[in-house]
Amino acid sequence: MAVDHRHPPDPLRRSVPLSGLTTYRFGGEAAWLAEPDDLTELAAVRAAAVHLGLPIVMVGRGSNVVISDGGLDAVVVRLGGGFGTIELVGGEIVVAGAAAPQPKVARFAVEGDRGGLEFLVGVPGSIGGGVVMNAGCFGSDFAGWMIDAAILDLEGGSVTNRTPDDLAMSYRSTRLTDSHVVLSARFRTSSQSAEQGRERLRHITRRRRLSQPGGTLNAGSVFKNPPGDHAGRLIDAAGLKELALGGARVSPRHANFFEAAVGATAQDVFDLVTEVRRRVLDHAGVLLQPEVRFLGEFDRGGEG
Repeated sequence: MAVDHRHPPDPLRRSVPLSGLTTYRFGGEAAWLAEPDDLTELAAVRAAAVHLGLPIVMVGRGSNVVISDGGLDAVVVRLGGGFGTIELVGGEIVVAGAAAPQPKVARFAVEGDRGGLEFLVGVPGSIGGGVVMNAGCFGSDFAGWMIDAAILDLEGGSVTNRTPDDLAMSYRSTRLTDSHVVLSARFRTSSQSAEQGRERLRHITRRRRLSQPGGTLNAGSVFKNPPGDHAGRLIDAAGLKELALGGARVSPRHANFFEAAVGATAQDVFDLVTEVRRRVLDHAGVLLQPEVRFLGEFDRGGEG
């Protein structure tokens, strides 16, 4: 059956700029964009993608992605507000939709006199993205507190509940692939007063403010920490703080954060990541693994 590309299949929008959906504030257009609010709408998006013969690319809060300047020839999906609910079940289990911001979940739990999830205030992404990469900071991560997550299989259309063991959660890694969509997650919590929780939130926020570059365009930590070391230390030891390529530079405050100036391009960041990896490998013999995701086509001429 021929596809009529002049009219977007419901509920998609055509040729939508993606720069406003990422923390770097650059990147090209999505061939199609959808923001479904429930599972029924998401199923319709899945059917439309099949109809168009295009892959689905999930973009949460855009805090750990670099989208190509040429855009994405795909159906880009950003889960809508219907997937952003947060509730306390049974007095001790926090259930959060995949689109819920992680800092909001942290504060919700604290105000319900529940502890354990305060670390989420230091992670800027959504719950869905946190599940996919087993996000964490300051000694805690999803694997340590998540009971299970509801996962949609885009290939078969089934929804299953998967535990951390099912997902083989480890440091910034899970078994989830591009064919999976996180719908929600359940978290265990501990009992504590709201005031204790608020103090913990203030402590984490202070640490984050002191160690990370605020007020800049960045995508959080660029590289995963290698076993027994820290990516930022290795980059600093190689003398790469403030190294700049095009409109991107290594942050002078934290070497594992790459800042973008106004007018910077996605290719600038890609080139800087490539160059830093090369120089750290030459200096320390360690090949850093990116934590940030690069989506779309990039000129890879500088890769070794």
